[in-house]
Amino acid sequence: MTRLGFLLDSDSCIGCHACTVACKSEHDVPLGVNRTWVKYIETGSFPNVSRHFSVMRCNHCEDAPCMTICPTSALFRADNGVVDFDTSLCIGCKGCMNACPYDALYVNPATNTINKCNFCNHRIEVGLEPSCVLVCPTHAIVVGDLDDPTSSLSALIARNDVAVRAPEQNTSPKVFYRGASQASLDPLRTRIADDGMIWADTTPDHPTIPTGFDPEDPGIVARTAYTTTHPMTWKEKVSGYLVTKAIAGGTMMVAALLVLLGWGDVQAAVGVVPPMIAGVFLALTGVLLVADLKQPSRFHYLLTKSNHSSWLVKGAWVLMVFAVLTAAWWVAGLADAGGALKVLLVPTALAGAAAAGYTAFLFAQCQGRDLWQTPLLLPVLLAQAVTAGGAVFAIMDLFMDVPAPTAVRWCLLGGVLAITGLVGTELTASGTRHVEMAVRSMTRGEYATRFWWGGVLLGMVVPAVLVIIALAGSIDSPALPALAGLSALVGLFAYEDAFVRAGQSVPLS
Repeated sequence: MTRLGFLLDSDSCIGCHACTVACKSEHDVPLGVNRTWVKYIETGSFPNVSRHFSVMRCNHCEDAPCMTICPTSALFRADNGVVDFDTSLCIGCKGCMNACPYDALYVNPATNTINKCNFCNHRIEVGLEPSCVLVCPTHAIVVGDLDDPTSSLSALIARNDVAVRAPEQNTSPKVFYRGASQASLDPLRTRIADDGMIWADTTPDHPTIPTGFDPEDPGIVARTAYTTTHPMTWKEKVSGYLVTKAIAGGTMMVAALLVLLGWGDVQAAVGVVPPMIAGVFLALTGVLLVADLKQPSRFHYLLTKSNHSSWLVKGAWVLMVFAVLTAAWWVAGLADAGGALKVLLVPTALAGAAAAGYTAFLFAQCQGRDLWQTPLLLPVLLAQAVTAGGAVFAIMDLFMDVPAPTAVRWCLLGGVLAITGLVGTELTASGTRHVEMAVRSMTRGEYATRFWWGGVLLGMVVPAVLVIIALAGSIDSPALPALAGLSALVGLFAYEDAFVRAGQSVPLS
């Protein structure tokens, strides 16, 4: 058995970037992206200042989260232990980029597929060393077989005090650093100063300590002087898809509740219109998912070349099962078959909940994003589905006679109150420094406006107040609940967008 690994000797590195240039030349890496790069940090204060260099790249982890989440096995482990990739299988979902705790993957703008360091495996297979090893003028890059105790790499690791990046992620990385400053390996201990870097101005694609974080925090011990850009990967399309499938799933969950309450014989408002609404938003979910792919024409690879460990694949099957049950509900509704709706009640409600909630398991596979690892994410998503379902029926009540309007209003209110309690618990619970910084970004930094004014005010406070007024005053008019439902849906998107973006706001390299 062979397990190839790297030793990067920061004591010997002179920051010449020969490895970066050689890598770009060897693999035709386009401008603006890198498989390997050199990071500079500066410690101390004038005149006692030190500059430290660290080479950053894929860590070829033993337990590689990028491989687990990849829906088509485009990322795979070669026989020599290297985590390699096959661009012909990549659909460009970018899940691996959020799964990687080391910021090692990038979208190749020339091919719209995910690329990274692959150990120059094409060279290794013919007995050559990686290009970066050949050009390093100080022999600061050493490669070898970690399973061979006589290899130079194994000997250096055994004789020296070495470190790895993000050991708390338990990925068993196979890139080791000798003499590296811990501040260089941990991006949460440095920040990019407001005056930019050595040769470049700071841009939004250079993630640093999120806005709102205390610049005098003693945990920050250095400044980043040179690094590469790493754009955010998941944005409004992912936020939108979380909302559209919450609406689809929640609508059918509330419809199932109405059948359980004995209203299955109400053909239009229970049997026909809800599955039509759910179908539209389920289709919109699919559109958003496909549109977010860098290779949308390959979307069918999710089913034809599936990696069944990926929740992107499992989620696709969940959505398809839910779509089939929703269609069956619609057919039964058209046939005015109340008995069939009773049979479909439980599986449809469960499928709706699964459609709304499976993303919690997908986000849990994004090991690089600590904010998304919260165990409260699943109950939050389910509460959002109940809220969205109640909102849809409250709005429907403006246009048709919806049975049990009081039950619908209680669904809306209960969902909103559950979200409020869960989000409040999430924000006040202790977590890693990564979580703390992401929460600050969401509540006090760049995304605070959409979180407080959108997510909290429009999504929680306004709907709760309006529904409470309608319930307490026994108001028959559907106007207030409908307004509450609309406000809840708008707020739901604002909250999800803040949550998705804040989770990616913390630097990983």
